Amino acid sequence: MNPATRYTATAITLHWLAALLIFTTFPLGVYMHELTLSPLKLQLISYHKWLGVTIFLLTVARLAWRTTHTPPPLPETIPRWQQRAAHGLHLLLYALLLVIPLTGWLMSSAKGFPVVYMGLVQLPDLVGKDKALGDLLMDIHKMLNFGLLALVGMHIAAALKHHFIEHDATLRRMLPFGEGVK
Repeated sequence: MNPATRYTATAITLHWLAALLIFTTFPLGVYMHELTLSPLKLQLISYHKWLGVTIFLLTVARLAWRTTHTPPPLPETIPRWQQRAAHGLHLLLYALLLVIPLTGWLMSSAKGFPVVYMGLVQLPDLVGKDKALGDLLMDIHKMLNFGLLALVGMHIAAALKHHFIEHDATLRRMLPFGEGVK
């Protein structure tokens, strides 16, 4: 594969790190939500917050990288409407990867629970303690996460369709190893 048609090593690393964290954070959030209040639940909530802040920071880094490094063009065989859909899907993914951690932080602030990143740095509360607002933000946080899950599913399905049905290089250009799976 021509290096000009692949993402940079930095973009690939940031993509797969974010994917790994999303696939860790989402099930953790679902699991911990069902637990009764206990030291384990409080520890898992802390881990969930750390992962969310890390996803936010990785997304900021990805967007900063992308402003100075143009992604490789999609294969010319992809119809224009699919290219626009892919662009729109990526914009929505980036937006959710920023907004979801912010809603979690806002929710924690409103519920009166600080966000202490990695157990070391306490982030400032974004709003005052307000139970009703905290409950609303929890619902929004959950809804946005399930929306992210749907978009990630579409993203994966599209990549697999292009790889296994269209037989183009869409997936291979983001794989972290060599020229990717053939």
